[in-house]
Amino acid sequence: MAKYTKLQVIQTMKETGMVPVFYNGDVEISKQVLKACYEGGVRAFEFTNRGDFAQEVFGELVKFANKELPGMIVGVGSVVDPATAALYIQLGANFVVGPLFNPAIAPICNRRLIPYCPGCGSVSEVGAAQEAGCDLCKVFPGDVLGPKFVKGLRAPMPWSQIMVTGGVKPEKENLAGWFGAGVTCVGMGSNLFPKDVIAAGEWSKITELCRGALDIIAEVR
Repeated sequence: MAKYTKLQVIQTMKETGMVPVFYNGDVEISKQVLKACYEGGVRAFEFTNRGDFAQEVFGELVKFANKELPGMIVGVGSVVDPATAALYIQLGANFVVGPLFNPAIAPICNRRLIPYCPGCGSVSEVGAAQEAGCDLCKVFPGDVLGPKFVKGLRAPMPWSQIMVTGGVKPEKENLAGWFGAGVTCVGMGSNLFPKDVIAAGEWSKITELCRGALDIIAEVR
């Protein structure tokens, strides 16, 4: 069962401005990464459903966060069907993110008052998702659509809350472009988690990357 309310989740994403996006099949590595992000100021973390038994790792991460990392909100990403959403909600997911918009997922999340952030690549998709009760929509892939898409979308639909994923970098010019276009928050993956850093177990570097990205976001908003 989710520990945080829908309003708490969206407000936290809005306040921090960044949601790290991560997957690793090793429980202990995932715990260390989650802790490193937490120490860097992150308070909403997306663990993606991208490997065999990912749900088992996720369940352990939720337990770890609830016990050791007060205020850390853990959600699941890469969800494309309602059965998978229900599985992760049962394991304690506080939010559900997808690369696409599946209208059948929305009622599953709405019933438990959990945010569903679907991936949308057009204004019509964002509109349909909002109609289905999705308060925060994910623009994906961001590197293809670009900040101009977000700015153009919000001109006639200024109430839209947007999280962009794909092509987001912990750099001032990049983040200024996205937040200047009007995003609510950004999802950031590989640029926060260099493979060599993970392999070497240099968790403090992940903390530094997260802290640096959050500092830039605070500056460019």
